[in-house]
Amino acid sequence: MHKWDGGRDFSGVTPQEQQEINRRRDRLLASIALTTGIGLILALPFALQEGAEFFLPLTAALVIAIALVPFLEWMERRRVPSAIAALLALIAFLVVANTALVLIVVPAADWFRLLPERLPKIQSNLAPLIDFYSQLQRFVDETVRMLATGPVAAAQTAAVDAPRSLLQFAATSAPAAIIQMVFALLIIYFFLAGWTRLRRRTINSRGSFDGAMAVARVIQNVVDATSAYVLTIATINLCLGLAVAFALWLIGMPSPLMWGGIVALLNFVPYFGPMLAAVLLALGGLMVFDDVWKALLPAALQIGFHLVEANFATPTILGRRLTMNPLLILVSLTFWGWVWGTPGALLGVPLLIIIQTVVSAAGTPDIAGFLFERGTLTVSPRKENDESQETHVADG
Repeated sequence: MHKWDGGRDFSGVTPQEQQEINRRRDRLLASIALTTGIGLILALPFALQEGAEFFLPLTAALVIAIALVPFLEWMERRRVPSAIAALLALIAFLVVANTALVLIVVPAADWFRLLPERLPKIQSNLAPLIDFYSQLQRFVDETVRMLATGPVAAAQTAAVDAPRSLLQFAATSAPAAIIQMVFALLIIYFFLAGWTRLRRRTINSRGSFDGAMAVARVIQNVVDATSAYVLTIATINLCLGLAVAFALWLIGMPSPLMWGGIVALLNFVPYFGPMLAAVLLALGGLMVFDDVWKALLPAALQIGFHLVEANFATPTILGRRLTMNPLLILVSLTFWGWVWGTPGALLGVPLLIIIQTVVSAAGTPDIAGFLFERGTLTVSPRKENDESQETHVADG
């Protein structure tokens, strides 16, 4: 007959020692998982950058498809078959995208062709500002008694090569662009066509009801947050572009719809986009108007409309539900812009919304907790209470 020796079990280990062994084992597994996760995170940007021809159209297509899911579900609720509803959603997106491209790209090609011819006019418009800067620099030099006592050298005219035509650029990049575009459109269509079936299969594959409800909630939150942001921001930017186009038309700026489209498109990139739009409008004004102050008026109008949109319209319409940390937005824009350039910057905020929604449901990494021998994921107070109640019932 086996006997207990000082509380030890048959293997000679006390409950306290077994608990310590389990704790060390869990910590070792957590260390391995954390190290592996950090390694994957560090390697991911370089993999995405090297595989941009595959990952960029795939990611863009998934973001667009998620934004079109509410329109798909609206048609499915009216008994439209999934395949036809997906095709209609894709056609609607193509109509909007092609309309925007026609309004922006075709007039922009003419502006780029005119740029070499208008350089003397731009330089003549900037002459008063250059003279003012020269005088200001001379005053500063004399005040601080710097060695350079002479006036600032006159601005030199830089030789600017005529830009390539948009048609020539499209012809050289057509094969890769067409392949990526067809790939992205197929991803959008098949994602939408199989969305309902994929969601049902994902939810039903969970082993418990609570797990199925958690997956359903995450999926719905991702779709709602992404589509709400993309559609709302698209509507706001469209109104902003139309307002800027109308104001430019009033002051006699050529191609006002093109400039309004550029403003609307660049406004998808927070902070950097509006600044770039102002610079482009200032350059366009210098190409058209003879007076430097009137030439800067288009940029001033765009800045004024943007301040109203950013400080009043967008916060009022979006509210706090889609409010994000400005630091996270800057980090996301910088990261995705570094990985994929301008398309990555356009996708930065939607990808940030998707990541935040998934992380908020799965739990955020708790590095400090791991270092102090706690878990690696934070748990909500409600979940902790449920787990404590289950443990109490099990002990009882």
